[in-house]
Amino acid sequence: MAALVIAGVVGGGGYYGYSYLKARFGSAEDYAGSGNGESVEVEIPNGATVAQMGSILKEAGVVASTQAFVDAATADKRSTGIQPGTYTLQKKMSSASAIAVLVDPSKLNVLTIPEGKRAVDVYKMIDKKLGKPEGTTAQVAQQQAKNLGLPAWAVSTRKVRDPLEGFLYPTRYDLSKETTPESLLKQMVKNANDKYAALGLEGKAKELGLANPYELVIVASLVQVEGNKHDDFRKMSEVIYNRLKPSNTATNQKIEFDSTINYIKGTSNINVSREETRKIDDPYNTYRYAGLPPGPISNPGDEAVNAALDPDKGGWMFFVSIDGNTTTFTKTFAEHDKLVTEFNERQKKKSGG
Repeated sequence: MAALVIAGVVGGGGYYGYSYLKARFGSAEDYAGSGNGESVEVEIPNGATVAQMGSILKEAGVVASTQAFVDAATADKRSTGIQPGTYTLQKKMSSASAIAVLVDPSKLNVLTIPEGKRAVDVYKMIDKKLGKPEGTTAQVAQQQAKNLGLPAWAVSTRKVRDPLEGFLYPTRYDLSKETTPESLLKQMVKNANDKYAALGLEGKAKELGLANPYELVIVASLVQVEGNKHDDFRKMSEVIYNRLKPSNTATNQKIEFDSTINYIKGTSNINVSREETRKIDDPYNTYRYAGLPPGPISNPGDEAVNAALDPDKGGWMFFVSIDGNTTTFTKTFAEHDKLVTEFNERQKKKSGG
């Protein structure tokens, strides 16, 4: 009987010892394959460690164990590039399969709005990303504009084409199943409000000779579209402010930007004809009407907004876009006229004229 008792103790100790050693040093539990077909959304927060990611995935039912995910991530060097955001995965995936999704930027459920996009283009991007019929977001914007969080100062004395123009902040937006066109537009407007408030637009508008901060957003939107490179932005900003001065007789306070003609037409043409500048009777036509257009013509990024707040002091009055990528600035009309003549000659040669 004593021998049996001892054997039982040793047997029991061996079982528990084996379990401990397996948990401590053996292979961690892992699923096989790429999932069972049941989709699940998982959000990876900014700054999450690999272990924290594994814990989040295990809790969501994606991987079998945190340790298996950590082991797979350690073996796959690409895991150091996992970006924060929302991903659509499947339940019961092998850790290696889960990592393959997380390291693929195209699998990240996000929408990135580039700097300078027009509102109409942003609406189309939202429709496509959310799988909505084209025109859905534009309709929401039109019907709900007053309920999307625009600041009280976002008003114009003239009729604007789109009140959200200039407030669809260009950046990356994380999406989920609950994301709607309305919720996304609200987030964009909020981001713009936060950025404009942080930069102190309300206080700085008067310092720059503008009637209100809304006009500052208009200036930034012009800078964004006309300045082909960030290096151009501050010079472009000064051109606008110089042309708005009452003492300016060279342009009679007309900004005369081709970008405003393109905005009216919904085009992006660097070679706008003089006939178009005279023919189009629209308040956004800055060749025909003095001063700023009624509203922004794009959604500017940080660099363009900062340039609108801090224009260059080089005395710039004119500019010519040489090839759509390079812009040359001048201080006198004579210099400008020479560049325009050279530009027209190049365009003539290109067309075989």
